Amino acid sequence: MAERTLTLAELREQAGKHIGTSPWREVTQEQVNLFADATGDHQWIHVDPERAAAGPYGRTIAHGYLTLALGPALLWEVLEVSDASVTVNYGLNRVRFPAPLPVGSRVRADITCAAVEEVAGGLQATLALTFECEGGSKPVCVAEVLFRYGA
Repeated sequence: MAERTLTLAELREQAGKHIGTSPWREVTQEQVNLFADATGDHQWIHVDPERAAAGPYGRTIAHGYLTLALGPALLWEVLEVSDASVTVNYGLNRVRFPAPLPVGSRVRADITCAAVEEVAGGLQATLALTFECEGGSKPVCVAEVLFRYGA
């Protein structure tokens, strides 16, 4: 269940406003391994705990794109648009991975609505997601994502 439930009319008024922060979610080695299998990215810093222990991060780290892929799940924990007939991921404007996300750590997303605009059939929201690692000093991912909400 989402922390906030808005209607399309209420979403129109959210531009420039903080939406909320998701609960913490642990990133496991199993998730990383499954993501590696799905994408074919089996780089040792992600999937080889023994080698990674001697590497630059001291343990395995999540793929940047895995971190980004958690965005919708974390977003749904924060925001529901109750009268949208459909919600689709429309794309990204900008993504950066300023810091690694160590496996076994917890991540959450802080979400701000950067903009809302009318599009054919509904609204498009530009959402700024800042992914934080518990105890980290820098974000592990900063992304501007676009969602379309059907009327």
